[in-house]
Amino acid sequence: MTDSATATPAANTAAAPPEMLSWDSRTRRVVTLYVPLACFVLILLFPFYWMTLTAFKPNAELYDYRTHNPFWITSPTLDHLYHLLFRTAYPKWLWTTMLVAVASTILSLVASTLAAYAIQRLRFRGSQYVGLAIYLAYLVPPSILFIPLATMVYRLGLFDTPFALILTYPTFLIPFCTWLLIGYFKSIPYELEECALIDGATRLQILRRITLPLAVPGLISAGIFSFTLSWNEFIYALAFIQSSENKTVPVAILTELVTGDVYQWGALMAGSLLGSLPVAIFYSFFVDYYVSSLTGAVKE
Repeated sequence: MTDSATATPAANTAAAPPEMLSWDSRTRRVVTLYVPLACFVLILLFPFYWMTLTAFKPNAELYDYRTHNPFWITSPTLDHLYHLLFRTAYPKWLWTTMLVAVASTILSLVASTLAAYAIQRLRFRGSQYVGLAIYLAYLVPPSILFIPLATMVYRLGLFDTPFALILTYPTFLIPFCTWLLIGYFKSIPYELEECALIDGATRLQILRRITLPLAVPGLISAGIFSFTLSWNEFIYALAFIQSSENKTVPVAILTELVTGDVYQWGALMAGSLLGSLPVAIFYSFFVDYYVSSLTGAVKE
C-alpha cells in the first residue's frame, strides 16, 4: 500500500501532458524572475520618468492635477530648459562640475594606482595593514571631515574656487580606488613582472608597459566610481563654494532655483535631468569594463 501511494505522484507527473509541464515551469519563471525584475525596474526608473515629465510639463499642468493627468504630458514645452540654459548660470555650473569631476578623478587615479601597486607588489613589511588603514580612511563620514578641511582651504586661499574641491575630493576617492585596485592587481600574474625584472626592466617600466595595460578594466572601474562620486558630491561643494557662478550642479540647482518657499519644479527637474546625462553617458561607454573588473576582483 505504501509503495503504491508513493509511486502515484510520480506516475501522475509522468502522465501529465507536456503542455501542462511547460506551463508550470513558465509560470514559476514568471513569478520568480520576471515579476521581481519588473518591480525592480519600475522602482528604479520611475524617478527618472517623473523627472522627465516635470521638465517638459508647462506650469499649468504641474499645478493642476484635477484637470490634467499627473503621469502624462498634454502639451509639452521647452520653457523650463530655456529658462535654465539662458536665464541662469547653468552652463557655467555644468562646466565647473565637469572640471572638478575630471580633475579630481585623474588626480585620484594617479595616486591610487601608485599606492595600490606599491602595497601589492613591493611586499614591504606591514603592507596589508597599510592597505586596510587606507580603506578605513574611506569610512570616515565627510560630515566630520569638512570642518577641518574648511579651515585648511581657507588658510591656503582656495575658498570659493574650484581648486578647493579638486584638492579635497581625493581625500575620499583615493582610499576606495586604492582598495579596489589592490584587489585587481592581485589577479595579474606576478610571473610576468618577474620575467621583466630578469630582463632588466625597472619598476616604473613594468608598471607602465605591463601592469597598467592589463589593469585597464580596473582603472576604468575606479574612474567610473571617482567620476560619479565627484559629480554628485554635495557637502564639500556646499561648504567650500559661496559665489553663484562657481557652484556645482548638485548645489546650484538646490540653492539657486529655490527662492524662499517657492520651488521652480520645472527648472529643478530640467537641471537634474541634464545633470544626470553626463554620468549616464560616461557609464554606458565603459559598463563592460566595469563588470569585468568586478568579476576579476571577485575571482581573486
